[in-house]
Amino acid sequence: MGNTVFASQLMNYLAIVTFATALYSASAAADSFRCQNDLVYLGDSKAAVLQKCGEPLVKDAFCETRPAQTTSTTQGSTVVNVATCENVDEWTYNPGSGKFMTTLRFESGKLANIKLGDRAK
Repeated sequence: MGNTVFASQLMNYLAIVTFATALYSASAAADSFRCQNDLVYLGDSKAAVLQKCGEPLVKDAFCETRPAQTTSTTQGSTVVNVATCENVDEWTYNPGSGKFMTTLRFESGKLANIKLGDRAK
């Protein structure tokens, strides 16, 4: 009976370790992207990504609105609300059949996010 309890506890422990390892691996994958024989990392420039990965399948560029900044003066009631805009580029790569389509998001010219999409066909 003691061996059965031990085996059950061991199985639970292994399941927890496997789950924790999978979570760690998923979060680590979001910090880099493998293209061809190289890796790109968060913080890399667009030029560095182009050099390592080549041209993406799709390039999107847009201006993302940021929260308005309010400025007021002490001499009167002048209030200025300025909505700012940040240039964002999103490049989508197809790493090959069965692998995940990957979108690289650039903010201020630097790689800010790596997002996995559907599996490529």
